[in-house]
Amino acid sequence: MSGPRPSRIVLGVALLALSVLYALWFHDDRHRLAALLVFALPPLLALAGVLRGGTTAAKAAFWAGVLGLFWFSHGVMIAWSHPDQAGWAWAEIVLSLVVIVAGSWPGLRARFGK
Repeated sequence: MSGPRPSRIVLGVALLALSVLYALWFHDDRHRLAALLVFALPPLLALAGVLRGGTTAAKAAFWAGVLGLFWFSHGVMIAWSHPDQAGWAWAEIVLSLVVIVAGSWPGLRARFGK
């Protein structure tokens, strides 16, 4: 039995990093609990699905990619409208792109490989 695909490992690391990023970003927010539920919890739930393996991992990767589009849009919006938070926003943008690519990679390889 083979181990996890490299794309799933990259996806798992990116989801964990995104969740940590949100926890640090919203640490001093006055609505911290709401921010953590909206931003930090979804990547952790997707990570749990990716770690589970099988068809659950494929579904979790798909939904992580869909959520990655939201995270990307949020990062662009914050980087544009709040220059004081641009560092956090750019980290979110980069991590969301990694999530999108890593979650889509097996499907892209199956479609366009050989």
